[in-house]
Amino acid sequence: MIDFAEMLSYRFMRLALIAGLCVGLVAPLVGSFLVHRGMALIGDTLAHSAFAGVAVGLFLGSLNVATSPYLTALAVSVLAALAIQTLAERTDAYGDVSMAIVLSGGFALGSVLISLSDDGIAVGIDQYLFGNLATVTAESVTMMVALSALVVGVVSATRRRLFAVTFDETAARVSGIPVRRYNRLLVVLTALVVVAAMRIMGVILVAAMLVVPVAAAAQVARSFRQSLLLGVVVGEVAVVVGITLSYAYGLAAGGAIVLVAIAAYAAATVVAR
Repeated sequence: MIDFAEMLSYRFMRLALIAGLCVGLVAPLVGSFLVHRGMALIGDTLAHSAFAGVAVGLFLGSLNVATSPYLTALAVSVLAALAIQTLAERTDAYGDVSMAIVLSGGFALGSVLISLSDDGIAVGIDQYLFGNLATVTAESVTMMVALSALVVGVVSATRRRLFAVTFDETAARVSGIPVRRYNRLLVVLTALVVVAAMRIMGVILVAAMLVVPVAAAAQVARSFRQSLLLGVVVGEVAVVVGITLSYAYGLAAGGAIVLVAIAAYAAATVVAR
């Protein structure tokens, strides 16, 4: 029997739940637009770019340059998001090609920077790859809440135009919507979500929260609005259950959250059929 009162008596668990609830909200919110545009892989691409950003921050730290790996991850992820969109717009590379280029480049840069360091940053990078509830601090939660509020505010203010661009770019362009601007906005929002979720989920699993809850919701939803709302519900349930199981049985939090989300997807598929 899980003792929830005991679990919540620990400050780091309360912080982890707040951070997780932020992830469960914003990841499916942005992921709904990505999945319906066929851009599910961009989350994985930006996660690998965030890994490069973390490596940059740790490498600078090894040179006694004070910086936060999360801030460098945020900067590199945003630049990578804009690079993906620019490659897709100005070259002959299709979207998946541009994502593959940025994904491999980001991971290559991170691995090179780790190999250049001689003070063992490869050991410290594990928490960024897999996530760690114990490393969630009040400062990191504050940053996550701020990023989440920014993402929710921007999506709320632009939801109609994002919807139009998502489902019919040609009609959106004819109606006067600056499609390129909103495409770039969407990938930048994705970068913000990836970095916000990285503390809990880790680089390797962060992209799953952009896709799996949305895919589960799409099995039973009858409209995009329903899909978006149900995706957020699935994301929040997956986070709460996953973190609880992680505390009770000593599991990796990111892995537990994703497995719960996948179980929800499987259940939704059965119900839909």
